[in-house]
Amino acid sequence: MGFNCGIVGLPNVGKSTLFNALTETAAAQAANYPFCTIEPNIGRVGVPDPRLDMLARIGKSQKTVPTSLEFVDIAGLVRGASKGEGLGNQFLANIREVDAIVHVLRCFEDGDVTHVEGSVDPVRDAETVETELMLADLEGLEKRAIGLTKRARGGDKESQQQLALIEPIVKALQEGRPARTAVPKGEEAAAARLQLLTTKPVLYVCNVEEGAAATGNAHSERVFAMAEREGNRAVVVSAAIEAEISQMPQADRGEFLASLGLEDSGLDRVIRAGYALLGLQTYFTVGPKEARAWTITRGTRAPQAAGVIHGDFERGFIACECIAYDDYIALGGEQGAKEAGKMRVEGKDYLVRDGDILLFRFNV
Repeated sequence: MGFNCGIVGLPNVGKSTLFNALTETAAAQAANYPFCTIEPNIGRVGVPDPRLDMLARIGKSQKTVPTSLEFVDIAGLVRGASKGEGLGNQFLANIREVDAIVHVLRCFEDGDVTHVEGSVDPVRDAETVETELMLADLEGLEKRAIGLTKRARGGDKESQQQLALIEPIVKALQEGRPARTAVPKGEEAAAARLQLLTTKPVLYVCNVEEGAAATGNAHSERVFAMAEREGNRAVVVSAAIEAEISQMPQADRGEFLASLGLEDSGLDRVIRAGYALLGLQTYFTVGPKEARAWTITRGTRAPQAAGVIHGDFERGFIACECIAYDDYIALGGEQGAKEAGKMRVEGKDYLVRDGDILLFRFNV
């Protein structure tokens, strides 16, 4: 698994259209009325990586197995969702399990597609959804704090520690600031276990008209500025173009994109931005049966990288044979890298780098 992300947004912003296009399915019904997505839809796509195909050719692998990205399409939120408006809290719960939030914002004018707020204003829309997520977080934390306070007064140290973590976050939420702005330094892991909606990183997807897919427009410029202020990221995508691409043969897509002034698809841009947002990177395993990509976070040590393949690999880790991607390609594969002294044996403290080709030694 690469990473999974929940696609959120107001109704009629192009959320389900984008989901269908990115996953190349018709799993989510796209329609011009609110709440057309009644149950969360889940789609999984292979992450495009030209390095994997190159490794497979050199390694004479029978097949390639890319890492994957999972999208969860969640029904459109509306103002008051945290209090049960629209389809309410049942959909907020689905966001808690994801690694990141992909927030689709309408950045196009179209009189034929109604807007639930009556006008196009992506920054206002982002604030509306963020407010509902903050209110849901606040309600949950305030309920939790009641029990923690009672136990803390009785001398329970764990409850006292939990309160010390929660109290500044509650204060920030009460002031209208997302939880991510108030997590005490060094407590990021503990805060993540709270599964708060507004601690999750956000990738804003600016859904623009076809003519603005390559350059963006005035609406998307405002979103990019907002993302920069928040420490989040944004990308420009035209859901209409992505829907058209998803119906094309693979061989025709490059020429079509080039005719629109685009170097790559919206899926590629979403994946790159998502990887950067979450600090992800890829390593590879290459053999005669398959060449496979694996996703880890930056700063992962070799045993934990091995554990992504199988827990036994991590528990019984001895060492790993490592070849940098550029060396593997330049020297014609594993044997050439060995002969040139470019294959290294690394131990438990090795920080895996993006593009490494690894072979793990383990004993269970």
